[in-house]
Amino acid sequence: MTVIERIRKKIRDGDYEFTIPHFFEEMAEDNLDFADVEMAIANSRVRRRYKRDPRGTRYEVVGTATDGREVAVICRFKGTGKLLLITTYAD
Repeated sequence: MTVIERIRKKIRDGDYEFTIPHFFEEMAEDNLDFADVEMAIANSRVRRRYKRDPRGTRYEVVGTATDGREVAVICRFKGTGKLLLITTYAD
C-alpha cells in the first residue's frame, strides 16, 4: 500500500488524531471545515516529504476541498500507528 493509500485509509477508518488546538485554529483561519479536509485527502497527492523530523517523516498532502480550493494537510504516522493531522491550510 502506498503512503497516500495508507493516509486515506486512516481517514476513512477514523484512525487519526489532531494536534490540538493548532490544527483547528489553522482550519478556522482559512475558513475550512473537516469536510474540506476529508475531501482534500480523498483526492490528494503527496507533494512533499519532510524526512528530518526525529518524530518521523511528515507528509504534505494536497487536494481539492468541497468548494474547489486547493488544501494542504501536514500529517505523519505515530508510533501507535495512528495518523496525526498536524496542520492544514488553503494553498
